[in-house]
Amino acid sequence: GHVVERVLVHIGLPKTATSYLQTIIWANRDELRRRGVVVPGVERRDHLWASRTVREDPAQLRAPEHHRGAWERVLGELASTEGTGLISHEFFAAASRKQAAAMVEALAPAQVHLVVTAREPLGLFAASWQESLKNGATTPMVEYGRHESRSSTAIWNWRSLDLRLVLQRWSTAVSPERIHVLVLDPTAPKDDVWERFASVVGFETAGLDLSGSFPNSSMGVSEAETLRRLNSRLDDFRSALDRGVFIRSFLADQRLVPRGGERFWPEPDQIEDCRRRGDETIAYLAGQPFDVVGSLEDLRVPAALDPRRTPASVTDQEVAEVALDLAATLLGDVRTLRQERRAAASSRGSRLRSAAARWRSRLRG
Repeated sequence: GHVVERVLVHIGLPKTATSYLQTIIWANRDELRRRGVVVPGVERRDHLWASRTVREDPAQLRAPEHHRGAWERVLGELASTEGTGLISHEFFAAASRKQAAAMVEALAPAQVHLVVTAREPLGLFAASWQESLKNGATTPMVEYGRHESRSSTAIWNWRSLDLRLVLQRWSTAVSPERIHVLVLDPTAPKDDVWERFASVVGFETAGLDLSGSFPNSSMGVSEAETLRRLNSRLDDFRSALDRGVFIRSFLADQRLVPRGGERFWPEPDQIEDCRRRGDETIAYLAGQPFDVVGSLEDLRVPAALDPRRTPASVTDQEVAEVALDLAATLLGDVRTLRQERRAAASSRGSRLRSAAARWRSRLRG
């Protein structure tokens, strides 16, 4: 009676409020457990690392032992507790049919349900290109998403962004009746997705803390293009930690996002590709017994789009403006850090001097 009876695996898609949901889940982990929902692992990144093991990512073989052990930790905890298990990471979306089946088998005897958050493909596509840049990528928008990868490590690719492709692979491992497709409503307040997610997993949301969660923010078109060009010069920043701390958090989220900037679309033929994928996904879902939470129509790319620029239209002049502003801001950052370091060193020095004085007076005494 100790093993969880059912495990819900939230597999993304990427850029469908996943970070927002995961932040709330992990902030309220102890309270969720009291409500019968077990979020296994010792830290949030365990679910990311587990996804790398499940997807047989070659990088996982070279990773520290702590990372490599994440999937075993997750399975071990689910096997020794009761209630409903909840695993959430958007990179599971890229798993192959075979990997999905192996994951479901590893979770047995618990019954596996899938939660798939989804949104219309055009907004998703534009957001995912930008997310790839925050992860250090250098692919121009014009070349982005031009093929469907066969690799389960290809996250920023239609392989994990096209809902139909993801469901076709995963529904061979989990029967469609146990696959819950949660369609984001673009007009709803931001906590709507959380409320509906909770109703699918099956817990009350009253009294849970949402204060630490915020949606992932966007850069303007010139800012995004500047980051893309800068990434090709950041060869020393290749580790996941470096990319997360310096490229994503510091450069993108703290320095480029606050500039605002103009919103953008991909190229016209990419917009048409997104539109086709949306229509095909809706037709596919309509003919299958998936549990759809929300309106299928919200997966359609709107017929009329407001005019926006494309990243290819950004000029060298515009990049220079962003880059010069960035250089000025970074110079200020360096000065502040230096002042803080000096202040810390002098307060350390004065603490040492006063400690030495106390010793001297004691010795004299």
